[in-house]
Amino acid sequence: MHILSSPASPFVRKVRVVLLETKQTDIEVRAVTSNPMGGEAVLNAANPSGKIPVLVRDDGPAIYDSRVICRFLDHRAGAKLYPEARLWDVLALEANADAIMEAALAIIYEKRLRPEDLWWPDWFEAQWGKIARSLDALEHRSMPLLEGPLNMAQISVGCALGYLDFRLGDRAWREGRPTLAAWEARFAARDAMQATKPD
Repeated sequence: MHILSSPASPFVRKVRVVLLETKQTDIEVRAVTSNPMGGEAVLNAANPSGKIPVLVRDDGPAIYDSRVICRFLDHRAGAKLYPEARLWDVLALEANADAIMEAALAIIYEKRLRPEDLWWPDWFEAQWGKIARSLDALEHRSMPLLEGPLNMAQISVGCALGYLDFRLGDRAWREGRPTLAAWEARFAARDAMQATKPD
């Protein structure tokens, strides 16, 4: 099996962190070209939408997107990153973290793929509004789930916050969110997070 990936993708990073945390060293991570305008042929063949990551299996069809892949890898390793007692909370928080990543990518793609004279400032602010509301919810409602034994919500939030630092550092997401900022500093120090930090 192997993962089709792009080094800077926060969604790929989630999968790579799960691989490291669960010690699944038998799955290769391969870089491919992907963007909203179309990916390379091997990616499009594995996932018709052309999105990464994709888990290409030897014994069945490819698996995508990151949430499905992470759930598959967790099951394969018996890692219990989706604890049954808090399953719906973990899944909801993982979805919230993914929404942060999606909104951040929407900002990046607007800047990267459209000429500057066609940039839409209201679009940037609408996407940042989604991110800011999600961050406030993490600060005020979700911290108990971010503490305790490792779960998929923690990995997803850690990757989302890392992506904000990587691509939107000028937005200063930590301001007014001291508890979340302190948690991120601790979580970012994990070996798997350090090994997958984008540069």
